[in-house]
Amino acid sequence: MAMSTPPDHGSSPARSDHAGNEHGSVAVTRDIRVQVRPRYLPERSAPDRGLWVHAYEVTIRNDSDVAIQLMSRHWIITDARGVQEHVRGPGVVGQQPIIRPGETYTYTSGCPLRTALGSMHGSYQVVDAEGEHFDVEIAPFTLAEPYALN
Repeated sequence: MAMSTPPDHGSSPARSDHAGNEHGSVAVTRDIRVQVRPRYLPERSAPDRGLWVHAYEVTIRNDSDVAIQLMSRHWIITDARGVQEHVRGPGVVGQQPIIRPGETYTYTSGCPLRTALGSMHGSYQVVDAEGEHFDVEIAPFTLAEPYALN
């Protein structure tokens, strides 16, 4: 799902920074802001069978002066036992979106876990309109069944 919205000029120029908010995260790399909002999906989960399913909404906002194209992704998913899974692939949700200056791209995806608690982080590999390739950080965020954090 893609949509354009007016930019929120709250990011800082030419830096990589991240902060958690609730159980989500925000990272800014070279004026590209990535915000993630996870949520637990009890209707798709089966804890008695060792399955906890989460959705996460990602919003990528381009506050730079040049268009970028998201070429690929690299996710690192870690469960409560410390088991890591690396997921790499082209684009996101079947797309390699072009995000122009001031534009926002939003999509939703999902992640199954074998434990009630886990985390994700990673990066997007992008190319800008000038042909420069670089990584955009996805800051760590928590995946948790609501009562797993008590």
